[in-house]
Amino acid sequence: MGMEKELEILTRAEEEARLGGGKKGTDRQHEQGKLTARERVDLFFDKGTFVELNMFAQHQCHDFGMEKTRPWGDAVVAGYGKVEGRVVFLYATDFTVLGGSMGFTNMAKVCNLYRTARKAGAPLVGLFDSVGARIQEGSGTVSELFTENIFSSGAIPQISAIMGNCAGGAVYSPALTDFIFMVKGTSQMFITGPPVLKAVTGEEISMQDLGGAKPQSELSGVCDIVAENDEECLQMIRKLLSFFPSNYLEKPPVVDNVDNPNRCDESLLEIVPESPKGAYDMRTIITKIVDDGDFFEVKKAFARNMITGFARLGGQSVGIVANQPLVLAGSLDCDASDKAARFYRFCDCFNIPLVCLVDVPGYLPGVKEEYKGIIRHGAKMLYGYAEATVPKITCIIRKAYGGSYAAMGSKRLGADIIFAWPSAEVAIMGAEGAARILYRKEIEAAEDKAQLIQQKIEEYREKFSNPYHSASKQIVDVIIRPQETRPHLIKALEMLKNKQEQRQGKKHGNIPL
Repeated sequence: MGMEKELEILTRAEEEARLGGGKKGTDRQHEQGKLTARERVDLFFDKGTFVELNMFAQHQCHDFGMEKTRPWGDAVVAGYGKVEGRVVFLYATDFTVLGGSMGFTNMAKVCNLYRTARKAGAPLVGLFDSVGARIQEGSGTVSELFTENIFSSGAIPQISAIMGNCAGGAVYSPALTDFIFMVKGTSQMFITGPPVLKAVTGEEISMQDLGGAKPQSELSGVCDIVAENDEECLQMIRKLLSFFPSNYLEKPPVVDNVDNPNRCDESLLEIVPESPKGAYDMRTIITKIVDDGDFFEVKKAFARNMITGFARLGGQSVGIVANQPLVLAGSLDCDASDKAARFYRFCDCFNIPLVCLVDVPGYLPGVKEEYKGIIRHGAKMLYGYAEATVPKITCIIRKAYGGSYAAMGSKRLGADIIFAWPSAEVAIMGAEGAARILYRKEIEAAEDKAQLIQQKIEEYREKFSNPYHSASKQIVDVIIRPQETRPHLIKALEMLKNKQEQRQGKKHGNIPL
């Protein structure tokens, strides 16, 4: 009986906190095609599992009239709950309260959440919908969050979702996390917004054209996954988390697999064209060999000559890196190298085996790529693969030429086992280019140059670049029938599941960033 009054006060305070910006703020969010922070939280977590932390935090600013408005929670909803039964931490800026602005109090709240997530060894998700730093409180409000992002990197998975505005220095927090989601039409992120750009440079551009999901996913590569709406975004984050362990000390969860691990697919025999220059879609191969054809692609619209994403083989999570012959013949350029290198490193952080499907003719030639720094960017990919200690499996589908093959998972760069289809060509360069160099004098002296060139191309291909030559040198471990690719990969994963690899002690390497 003695607690009734106190409980009434608590209930009223909780109700007030949950109201956020009230009906007016909620209606405005809905009119813009967005959910509120609390609606997003409710959709994200398993029903009834969310525990809110620091609900009654209030800002301590007493300037510019801020002392008159001190809402509970200070524009951020934060806490933990369960996703498919596993603990996940989350914070969501609440645009209906002070524009979701970031101040000292709510950033301290988020940083505390980060520290608790690291202690608990659980992933952390941040949902951004904010006007940015709270200028009434001065500078430095988000700087501490950057430190927490960096300290958490490689310790727990970090996912950011831009579900409204994210601008200025605040963009560096999601940029420091592992994956960034955006929503079509309602989210944007940029350092400098259109009004400032116009004032400083004279350039006129809309917010969506400058920092929307399309430019950030297709041109800059900042965004990893684009969703149609808030609901799809939250569901996709839940699915992405299912491929990861909770922290770096654990292995990814193994799920019950209904797809036969010994399943063969005869249609794989028809995918690769007879002509070495013929194009085909590598995604077709991927979906035919992974469990239930389910492939979660990352950075799909960026550097489309490279495919990266997550799947399962025999119920085991794997990271897949594959060349895409449909785009630039699958060659490696600066963007593709960056994309693959970062993906290699994420998988290695969280004990996710790497499966590389190779059809690479080389690094993309050209003055533009050289000036852009293909040497430096390509080196990142080599570094990322060699540095990884997770199980590393390579399957050569067709071309595996020169240094580009090394970056895609060669034996000498640390692949544990290398499979090759009978169509595989492993060489310094393609047979046509090699023949023209090696037999240049003979070709120049020949009466029928075209016939001799073709003859020498076939000779070179038969003698040096066929998979049996590579197998004789133990560059390839097993030549497999294409239709048996899935069972071979699953057996290799099973064989490597307890892989141990110790590296030389050092503070850290110096990746060529």
